[in-house]
Amino acid sequence: MHSAKSTATTRFQVELIKPSHYDDDGYVIQWVKAWIPSNSLATLCGLTRHANATQVLGPDVEIATEVYDETNTVVPVARIIRRIRRNGGRGLVCLVGVQSNQFPRALDLARRFRQGGLQVVIGGFHVSGSLAMLPELPPELRQAQALGITLFAGEAEEHFADLLRAAYAQRLEPLYNFMSQLPQLQGQALPYLPPEVARRYAPMPGTFDAGRGCPFLCSFCTIINVQGRKSRFRDPDDIERLLRTNLAQGIRHYFITDDNFARNRNWEAIFDRIAAVRKELGVKLNFTIQVDTMCHTLPGFVVKARAAGVSRVFLGLENVNPASLASANKKQNKIANYRTMLLAWQQQRVTTYCGYILGFPDDTPEGILADIETIKRELPLDILEFFCLTPLPGSVDHQTIVAHHGPLDPDLNIYDLEHVCTSHPRMSKAQWQGVFRAAWDSYYSLEHLETLMRRAAAFDRNPKRIMEIALEFYGCFKFERVHPLQGGFLRRKVRTERRPGLPIERPWVFYPRRVREVWTTYTGLLAYAWQVWRLYQRVKKDTERPGYSYFDRAMERVTEPPEAAAT
Repeated sequence: MHSAKSTATTRFQVELIKPSHYDDDGYVIQWVKAWIPSNSLATLCGLTRHANATQVLGPDVEIATEVYDETNTVVPVARIIRRIRRNGGRGLVCLVGVQSNQFPRALDLARRFRQGGLQVVIGGFHVSGSLAMLPELPPELRQAQALGITLFAGEAEEHFADLLRAAYAQRLEPLYNFMSQLPQLQGQALPYLPPEVARRYAPMPGTFDAGRGCPFLCSFCTIINVQGRKSRFRDPDDIERLLRTNLAQGIRHYFITDDNFARNRNWEAIFDRIAAVRKELGVKLNFTIQVDTMCHTLPGFVVKARAAGVSRVFLGLENVNPASLASANKKQNKIANYRTMLLAWQQQRVTTYCGYILGFPDDTPEGILADIETIKRELPLDILEFFCLTPLPGSVDHQTIVAHHGPLDPDLNIYDLEHVCTSHPRMSKAQWQGVFRAAWDSYYSLEHLETLMRRAAAFDRNPKRIMEIALEFYGCFKFERVHPLQGGFLRRKVRTERRPGLPIERPWVFYPRRVREVWTTYTGLLAYAWQVWRLYQRVKKDTERPGYSYFDRAMERVTEPPEAAAT
């Protein structure tokens, strides 16, 4: 993306890059079209555009911006180096929103930019979480500083303009730590992705955070220690302005990235404004939100969410074992409320996504699979995503292990919630990784998919959506061997973009093997798709019969009153 034409006599080049991470074979995980956009990237793009519009580097300096998400774009490292060198070295490379599993890739990219003589800054949850929770910089952050890379901790609003000024003057500090200065969000520059970048996702999405902060104390969570526990939120006017701007670019699908939208103190005003905009413009704006399992006890929350166009909701179910929830300090999750909560969303015809964590101290392979059978039988949810309990830097779990010198895998690349990176008191690493795979196979069995389809039809939803879910989520995990949160359409592997230390294969070795991989992956996926399609057609035919009805235990209303919402 290039900035609009101006009369400036000097250009300062800003390159915004959201790095991906390496797969098990050392290749960067990339797709022709990715599924989930980066709100951190959109936020930094919005801040850079605002900095240019307000001339923070002076009236004679244009801030030109290029935006890359490595999950769907090959980052042109050599071209970026040439562009900034031709500009007299006036430029800055920002590696944006870097999570722990992305840090090795970010460092590898940053090293190449530094070798080209460019200024580089790395920010995101890994840097911020490490500074928030550890007594000293961990080795990988010290290594980055030794390479001349600047580290940025905290949120960029209210500080990004100063960072640009320092970079323009060639006087960047080794570390900027703003963890104790969390900004208010009202009136701030809004997240923005240029159309040419947004088109590289499917479907073409928009993202924004309507608020930040979560009041809970989950021990595995990094967000509460990076974004804080106090609710900070945007005004409805900001949200409306963003929606109208993006609608002109054809963006109608949104992921609201608040970790817990139900604890955004401005949720009702924001929902009401979105509903009013939808009605005024006569367009179907659709939203995915993330909430906690007590959100349905907030008066009007679920109904207003649907009126605002919420069609998908992600819920941190996490576990159904009370002892596991207690060990994670997730006291707000009450098993008795789960079905009531899920039924509230199903009655509004909203697709439910639930996250489920494997590897709490009391877990065993047998116990995990038994709990999944309980979920399949007792809870009317649609999508279940599995994660390995991971002590992410920035979490209390990680802080505790470090303080007690416990076992932690040194390779941050596998801190992606699908690899085992610490020990467990009751499972070996192989057992833990094995039951992770078995959990996916169990939940997405054809037998259970049929149950999910019949439930969807009973809730007046199209069972075809379950078929699409199975192909998207289980298909990505089973056949692409990548967690669906890192998924997309048509995997791309670039021969020369491999993790340092692993050999760059010769073309006559790499390309034939890659052809075999693609053939094996997609013939397997197509065979599975055919099975699921036939199942869907059978269920569809049944549900269209006069007098057809379906009911199972998971759809039965709970008689006891739900517990009050947490505050």
